[in-house]
Amino acid sequence: MSVPARADHRTELTPASYHRAMTRYAAFLRGVNVGGVNLKMAEVAAALSDAGLAEVRTILATGNVAFDSAKSADAVRATAEQALRQRFGYDAWVLVYPIKKVQAIVDGYPFEAEVDGYQSYVTFVSDKDVLDELAALADEAGADEKIARGPKSTGVIYWQVAKDHTLDSTIGKTMGKKRYKSSTTTRNLRTLVKVLGAQPS
Repeated sequence: MSVPARADHRTELTPASYHRAMTRYAAFLRGVNVGGVNLKMAEVAAALSDAGLAEVRTILATGNVAFDSAKSADAVRATAEQALRQRFGYDAWVLVYPIKKVQAIVDGYPFEAEVDGYQSYVTFVSDKDVLDELAALADEAGADEKIARGPKSTGVIYWQVAKDHTLDSTIGKTMGKKRYKSSTTTRNLRTLVKVLGAQPS
């Protein structure tokens, strides 16, 4: 289910000018509605809209948001994190990507996406050193786990693991460390497909 914000911030532009000026982004909030941080997505959408992001829409209840902005991804990330921290009073961490990049990341998934008894994941990583550390775990993957680094430009780790073993997998156990909190977040591949499917045509 996707939830639009209560308002947008379109300027007095023609539709063509608006789309030339704006980039459509996907933002992934870390740790929302898991681990004690419980937020209503309609309130998240309102907070981001009030912060100046346009055409805000949330997808599912796991901290997936899409919106338009004329700013860079880094600037949008800072705006989103500040807005969430001020509105909800928690240590918000957000990873932001142009929606076209998310499409390329999904298209580049290197394993068979739908395998009976397995979950397919993408971990987004904003810190190069952390990305290197997680990519090195491919050598430690067990028999029921696959790990691969995405193309250099994507900044992601692709992985697949047997169902019910996500948390005790090589990646899962490593991701629980506090030092990865600010620079990583993971999404099921099916969730990313839903994020892409919720975008305006």
